[in-house]
This record gives sequence, C-alpha cells and structure tokens, in this order.
Amino acid sequence: MVKSFIENNHLSSSSNSYIDDIYQKYQKEPNSVELSWRHFFEGFEFSKENSSINSFDNLQIEKEFNVFRLIQSYRSRGHLLSDTNPIRMRIDRDARLDLANYDLSEDNLKNQFNISRALGLKNSTLQEIIDHLQTIYCKHIGIEYMHITDTNIRRWVRENYEQKANNFDHEIDKKKIILKKLNDAVVFENFLQNKFIGQKRFSLEGGESTIPALNAIIEEGSKLGAKEFVFGMAHRGRLNVLANIIGKTYEFIFDEFEGNKSSGESEDDVKYHLGYTSNQKTNAGKEVFLKIMHNPSHLEAVSVTTMGYVRAQKDLLYDDYNEIIPVVIHGDAAIAGQGIVYESAQMSKLDAYNVGGTIHFVINNQIGFTTDFIDARSSHYCTSVGKIIDAPILHVNGDNPEAVVFACEFATEFRQKFKQDIFIDMVCYRKYGHNEGDEPKYTQPHLYGLVAKHENPRDLYLKKLKSQDHKLQDLAKKMENDFKKELSDRFNNVKQKTIPQRKQGPHREWKNIGRSTPEDFDNSPKTSITQKLLEKITNATSSVPENFKPLKKASKILNDRKKRFEENRIDWALAEMYAFGSLLTEGTKIRFTGQDVIRGTFSHRHAKVFDEFTNTSYCGLNNITKNQAEIEIYNSLLSEYAVLGYEYGYSLGSPKSLNIWEAQFGDFANGAQIVIDQFISSCETKWRRMTGLVLLLPHGHEGQGPEHSSARVERFLQMAAQYNMVIANCTTPANLFHILRRQLAWNFRKPLILFTPKSLLRHPECISKVEDFTSGGFSEVIIDTEAKAKEINKVIFCTGKIYYDLSSKVKNDNIKDVAIVRVEQLYPFPENIIKKILLKYKHSQIRWVQEEPLNMGTFQYLQRFKILKNVKFFHRKESASPATGFAKVHQKEQLELITKALS
Repeated sequence: MVKSFIENNHLSSSSNSYIDDIYQKYQKEPNSVELSWRHFFEGFEFSKENSSINSFDNLQIEKEFNVFRLIQSYRSRGHLLSDTNPIRMRIDRDARLDLANYDLSEDNLKNQFNISRALGLKNSTLQEIIDHLQTIYCKHIGIEYMHITDTNIRRWVRENYEQKANNFDHEIDKKKIILKKLNDAVVFENFLQNKFIGQKRFSLEGGESTIPALNAIIEEGSKLGAKEFVFGMAHRGRLNVLANIIGKTYEFIFDEFEGNKSSGESEDDVKYHLGYTSNQKTNAGKEVFLKIMHNPSHLEAVSVTTMGYVRAQKDLLYDDYNEIIPVVIHGDAAIAGQGIVYESAQMSKLDAYNVGGTIHFVINNQIGFTTDFIDARSSHYCTSVGKIIDAPILHVNGDNPEAVVFACEFATEFRQKFKQDIFIDMVCYRKYGHNEGDEPKYTQPHLYGLVAKHENPRDLYLKKLKSQDHKLQDLAKKMENDFKKELSDRFNNVKQKTIPQRKQGPHREWKNIGRSTPEDFDNSPKTSITQKLLEKITNATSSVPENFKPLKKASKILNDRKKRFEENRIDWALAEMYAFGSLLTEGTKIRFTGQDVIRGTFSHRHAKVFDEFTNTSYCGLNNITKNQAEIEIYNSLLSEYAVLGYEYGYSLGSPKSLNIWEAQFGDFANGAQIVIDQFISSCETKWRRMTGLVLLLPHGHEGQGPEHSSARVERFLQMAAQYNMVIANCTTPANLFHILRRQLAWNFRKPLILFTPKSLLRHPECISKVEDFTSGGFSEVIIDTEAKAKEINKVIFCTGKIYYDLSSKVKNDNIKDVAIVRVEQLYPFPENIIKKILLKYKHSQIRWVQEEPLNMGTFQYLQRFKILKNVKFFHRKESASPATGFAKVHQKEQLELITKALS
C-alpha cells in the first residue's frame, strides 16, 4: 500500500525502497520501528481508512508524508537556525526548512495533521507543528543527533530532548543557585581586574555561564552516582574555575598574583596552568572529590591526560564508571584545530582507553588568539569532530544560563546512561584580547565593537529574573556585596601575610610515596628474586591450557623459553617475562600499551598467544600464582601523542603499578614530543607531581634507515636535569630485569627512558645467567675485561648496542690491551663510579665511542662532566639525518668507526 502510493505520487526511488522496507517491518512488528515512523504509518492508515474520496485520500496522505519529512528535517538541521550566538548573526548554512522544500505552502498552515503525534501533539495544525519545532530546535539550544547510528541511543536523545527542551523553566531554588554562581564568576573577574591591573589571567568574561554549567554537571552527576569529577582545561577561565568550582582558596590565588613563593618550592608553572584537588559538598549534601588536571599552553594535551587519570582512578578505586566523570573544557579554536582531539575521540570506545564517556564542554568565544573562526576551520562547527564517534552535540547560547544548565544536565544524564562521549558547545565571546593586556581591535574591530556594548550574562539574567520576581534583584545585590567583601577580606589577608601554607599535600594515591634525594642514585636497591620464582614464571609463560591451539611458530617460541632457562642462557624477551612476572606475583599491577606491543614490533615478546582456530588469547603472565596482580597489555591505535598522553595521565593516578609505553621504533616518540617536553621531563618541577612512566624506545644503528635507527638520545639527555628522570641504555637482559623492578623498589617515582635493542633481541652474546637474576640489582656501569689495570692501554666507554660490535672486534682481532666500559645509565650520570674507573686506569687512553653522528647521541651531553675533559670521542660525522638508508653504506661506516676507536 505504501509502496504503491509512493510510486503513484512520483516520490523518489530511494524513498520508495527505504520507506517500503520500514513499512514492512512495521506491519510485522510495530514496535520494531522508531516511534516517529510508527506515528507516521498510524496516521497514514488512519487517513486511508477514513477517506471516502480516493483523490483527496492520496493528496492528504502525501501532505502527511511531507509534514513528516519536515519534522525529520527539523530534527536533522534545525540546529542550523538555532539562536545560539549572543554577539553576531549566524552564518546561513542553508538549512532548507522552508515549506516549499516539502511541497507545502502557507495554504496548509491551518490544516491539521495526524503526524503531529510524532511530536507528542494531538491533531495539531501545521502552524502549531512548526511553532513547536521552532521552540525545540531553533531557540537558544540547537542539537545534532540524527547522525547517531544506534537506534536506541538516537531514540533516547530525541525523546528526552523533545520532552524537556521546551520545558526547562527551572525551579526558583535552582535559579538562585544559577544566579549565585554567575555572581561569583562576574565579581571574581572584576575584582582581579581592579586589583591586579595589567596582569595576565585569561579571564572568563563573556563566558561566565561556564561556572553554573560546571556546577550543574557536578550536581546532576552526584545525583546519578558520581563520587569524583576530573576536569581538564586550558587557561581561559581556569582561575575562575579553580576558585568557584574546584575550591582553591582565594588567598592562594591572590598570593600567586602577588608573586610570592614559599620556601622550598620548585619553579612551578604559571598560576593558570597548575592543577588542584579538593573535597566539596553538593547542594544536596553529597560529598564529591574534585580534581583539575595541570596543563601547559598546549591546550588539548589535557584531553588525554584527563582520560588516562580517570581510567587509573576507576581501576584502583571504583566499581563502575558512573562513579567518576571526566569533564574536558575546550576552547573552540583548539578543539577544531588540534589533531589530538581526533586521536582522543578515536580512543574513546576502545577497550584499552575507554573511560565510560567524557563530557566535552566548549567555551566557544569565536576566536583563537587573533584568528576569527571563519579562518580557523572548514567544518560548520568546532565540535564536528564529535560526529565521528556518534556523539550527541548540543549548541547553546552562553547568554542564557538556564539553557546552558539544561544542556549540562542533559549531557550528564546521557553520559551516565550510555557511558559515551557528549559535546556541549557554549557559544559566547571573549571580553578582552587573548590576555588582558592585548588589543583585540587590531584584527577584529567590528566584533569587539559589539562586545564592548554587550552586557555580561549575570546582568542579563538578572533582568530576566526581575521580570519574574522583584525580590530576586535584592538577593542579587546582597550576593554581590557579600562576595566583594569576602574577596576584599581574603586579599587583605594576603597583604598582611596571614595566609595558610600554600602547598597541597600528596594526593590520595600518593600517600607513603616519598621524594628522591641525590644520594638515592648512588647505589641501586637489591631487586633480585629466587630461582624458584624464576621457574614458576618460566613454566607459566611457556605453556598454554589444554585444548588451546597456538600456531606452531608460537609454540616453538614458548618451548624455547623453557629451553633457555634450562640451558642458563636468558635472552631479552625472557628477562622481560621475569621482570613482569615477578612484579605481578608481588601484587604490582602492570599496564603496557603501544603499537603492536603484544607480539612486539620485532616478534620477540609474545606476551599473549592466540588460538589458531578460535583467535582467543592466552596470557601466561596472568597465570603464575593465585592472588597475583594482572598485566593489562594492549596494542594501541596508531597514535603516539594521544596514547603517551593517556599513559602519562594514568601514571599520575597509579604510583604503585608499572606503567609502560613502547614506541614501535624509538624515533616515533617524536610524534609524542609535546607530552615528553611538557609533562614527563618536567613533571616534578612544573607540576609538583611525580610519574613512574616507562618509555621503551628501540634504538640502534643497523642500516634500516633514519627513522628505524635513532630514538633521538640527544633530545632526552638535553632535557635531563634536577634528577627529573632516568635515562638508560641497557646491554644485558639481566640489567633490563633489574631496572624495571627498580621502578617499584624505589620509594619515589621517576620516569624511565629506556633505549631498547632490536638486533640484540636475538644476538647470541646478549644473554644473562640465572644467577644474574637471583642476586644483586641494577648495574649502572659494567666493565668488560679480564686483564690487570697495568696491562690496559685503552679504556673504551660506550653505551648500548655498539658494545657488541666493539667486543666482537676485540675478540676477533685478539686485542688484549683494551677494557670496554658500558655506561648503562646515562642519567643520573654515574659520576662517582666512573671517577673510580678513571683513577684505576689513569695511565690508559680514555675514549668514548658512539655510533650516532657527532651532533646527536651522547657527545654534547658528556661535555657537561669535567671528569671527561680528556676523553677522545669517536663518532659518525655530523649529519642532518640520523642514519643512512643503505645497508652497505651503514656496514662500511660502522666498520670504519669501530676500527678507528680500537686503533
């Protein structure tokens, strides 16, 4: 019936097929189709049954169908007409919602249509339908959701939004809370503007509705089970959020504006980059834990560090993601322009990185520094990235705080129900330039002419409330006066030096973790384990359950593990198993991610094996003993920046676990350089936090080309200072074992940058004995000689893989007067140990050999140490590229270098 009607009325063939398919489903099971279609077909059949004249029947049915198309179009594109910009006219995006597009006209406005039931209306006229659609979809909130492919989610969004968006006139008590939060936001900014003239603060002015918005997320989230909220944001409005949401005291903030610094504090970052935590009570009396993550000027890096931290907290403290909510606050230019946003979106539903959904709140001030949004993106909206993960997107006018609060409550309810991301795009403006000393009219004279005349959101809201209740005006005035007095009192406290201690104590998870001293690096702690435990780990990682059928090649790898243990020839891969397995049996959780880490880029690891027929996986490391901890090892998406940022965030919340990220090749870490520069290397100094994150970076010149040779050792060594991290290049499996275990043996945490091998993974000489694992600890330096000191003419210092090239040449040429010294830990530099070696061989020539070019590797770093002033260096010539891509050229260069070094 439907199909014949469509054909007879010349509707499109695509409509023909699509609608007929849905109608067939409806006939079989009405509840199997979406509610809107159900209403349409019910109206269609009602009209068919109740029409006596066939021509009128067809005409009426066609109009019903056209009205239905109009309704669906409003749902799809009504947001393009929504009144969300408080400052300027919105760009015409061709919403195509005119009646003519649907073969309707003004003559039909008074006609009644049964399809109005799809909107919850009863036998309404077309005019009433349009008015209703305009109110829901085209006022101060616009919503995008029709791109969502999951029918249940799309239906929930539509039904809940359409029911509530036309009726969010909040109760009087909630209005008072909104007014209070707006008042706090406005008065706080005005106070800073007057007291600290000319100082940067990256004010929230123009976007003050952010404060009631975030408060609404906390209030609604706590009602729905949340106990902790983790905020990530850049600097715009951060001080206001710190003060009026997170609970950082005004004294602390004023003290930072005064430039005071308590004794013993590190350098720190600027005040609008720092993090903070607090316990707060909601208006309903529920206690919640609030945290704002630290973040540098790389604005969107905080997206993934926030996610990683939330995942760690969920793993350690909570049973369900409903108990912890990540809220990332973006700027419009940053969310549209920075690729890490796309990377983090692609992570959001993966098992390795899922955090139960993030609430994204955009302070859309329509400008990035001096760049207008029309020059900053190709998409209609800055939030269009949300569509790639089927996230609902709400656009809301920042001058309507009640609409903003509704959007935030709606988003929070969605997140708690579906555990997926959702975006809120609050369109507002920036009152001043990029900072308070900047002149925005240089580049945006028209926009800032409009801004200068525009009232702030609090004053606009007060006018609205005054029209509803004159008493609220008196309340607002009292709020303003009381808050000004409170701020003045706190400011005077700072001036009189009566502030409390500024430092925050350690976060919950960091209690009982200490700080390092220089003396801690003089000697490594004992990290050996028993032979019995080695046997257990060997057995667990070299066997699979009954009826599990791994590939024959995988079976050989497992069998070789047991064989290596029995022959007392432990290779790199088995040493890894021993490090991980022993920590797991001691109750230490391990999280390990990176590209292809399960198998390993060079097929050495095989932390899991897979059944050839079912593709199920088995991890022997998780089956060593009862009540052991678990290793979570995940192949990551093809991302470095976002993945490393996520793992850094995770490490901030999990100091008692071993957290590892491995680059596929060491030089791939350059894709994550922002995280290394801004967070990992400066964690203690800038952020007053520690991280024990381990970076495994394959390194070694082996003729495989530039990117497959160098982990850019020089970059990490350049950043090394103030005992900020450990940088090592191990040459033995046992030393790898001990350095990984040392991460947890220390009573403090340091990042570990570990340059790992490629060819050495299977080098016949790169082995350790069982006794190397059952005694001692990490060796910062290893001396390779059996000769007496007086017989040594040359002492060759080196680090990493080149040792085996030197050693091979010494053995093959029967050289007896050379001692090779392997510096396994480059930073903190084992200066005291090397002093003793130099003293012992004071009559010998001292040489340092590196396979990297002169301008790379360790050469520049070693100039920092006076004890090496008489050392002769051997290296490749200066080069703009790390290595050659031709194997024969590499072999020739390597032979020349080794020969010269030993000559």
